[in-house]
Amino acid sequence: MRFIVEESLFLSNRTLSLDDRTYEYLLSVSVNESELLSELREETAGDKFSVMQISPEQGQFMSLLVKLTGAKRALEIGTFTGYSSICIANALPEDGELVCCDDSDEWTQMARKYWQKAGLQDKIQFHLQAASATLQALLDDSAAGSFDFIFIDADKQNYPLYYEQSLKLLRKGGLLAVDNTLWSGTVADPENMQPGTRAIRRFNEMVKNDNRVSKSLVPIGDGLTLIVKDFE
Repeated sequence: MRFIVEESLFLSNRTLSLDDRTYEYLLSVSVNESELLSELREETAGDKFSVMQISPEQGQFMSLLVKLTGAKRALEIGTFTGYSSICIANALPEDGELVCCDDSDEWTQMARKYWQKAGLQDKIQFHLQAASATLQALLDDSAAGSFDFIFIDADKQNYPLYYEQSLKLLRKGGLLAVDNTLWSGTVADPENMQPGTRAIRRFNEMVKNDNRVSKSLVPIGDGLTLIVKDFE
């Protein structure tokens, strides 16, 4: 009985805070990052904006979500150097399609190189322009309700716009994943009034109060909000 009581002291009724040792253990027993993704991550690390790349455990988690939802058609808003797009596209069936939106030719050159290396170029349709323009063009082309999975990881000020456009493009029961919704914890600091922080706060409140969807903010990476569309 004494052993059971002592063991229970290690249980928690809240999300565990990960120190470096625990995080390394999580990676060692959970993440199976491919050589190609590891190479892409290392090459991206040379860019001063490398912090924009998702973590390996988040990439693997999103691959699992794509498979769990049975997604066949996916959309990514904000591609950067391509790590997340490869995770999503790899999880789609052979006849699946991923539409990627980004307005940076420089960053996405690396993404396109790695899509070729991964043999995913035929699965991925890339649009190099403002994401809002691509999303509106899809809506104008009768793509409403045609996507099973959407990932938003782009400029934070436009999150509300991308959110509404994405809900139109997503099928009922489809899954929308939105990145950076904990914003390195700054959203919880009332004294932090930086534009990006304020934008994420506004977005989080908007989603919380939206009764059209089911949602949960998952503390993985920099915060990943999962949203299921509950309406036609």
